[in-house]
Amino acid sequence: MNDIILGAVLLLIVGGALAYIIRAKRKGVKCIGCPAAKTCAAERDSACSGNCSSCKYCG
Repeated sequence: MNDIILGAVLLLIVGGALAYIIRAKRKGVKCIGCPAAKTCAAERDSACSGNCSSCKYCG
């Protein structure tokens, strides 16, 4: 029984993370997890190429 509960909890955690990533990608966020991802993706002339290190707001 403990294995079933542990498996269900892990499945919920992984499912929630996957849902977060899918929603962010549908919104057009290029740098998921970057604190300035919306700002970076919103600027048309920004240097963001899809990774957080190239975003001029993140470093």
